[in-house]
Amino acid sequence: MKEICIPIPHFGDQQIAEVEVTVNGKKKKYNFRVESFPWLLEEEELTGTFSETQIKIEHLRKMLDEYDDTWELVQIFTPRDGSTHIQVLFRQRTPEPVS
Repeated sequence: MKEICIPIPHFGDQQIAEVEVTVNGKKKKYNFRVESFPWLLEEEELTGTFSETQIKIEHLRKMLDEYDDTWELVQIFTPRDGSTHIQVLFRQRTPEPVS
């Protein structure tokens, strides 16, 4: 198992959670961030052969491609119906140890 899920209650947008774990007696620290991205379309974007959801996904993909590369994508949460934003969870990349 490579990952575990740790529910953090009341974790809001744009917050960073620091999680420290001990594995086999060695402590490791991880930083997580939840970002909110727009999940809306302008009226003129609704033309063409793509669905509203496909256009929203393409917008999100472009924003994620431009996101700070010191953070890696962990999870994209499903937005509620009528939601104007979609939340995305990132984990801060840790430098690889030098051998």
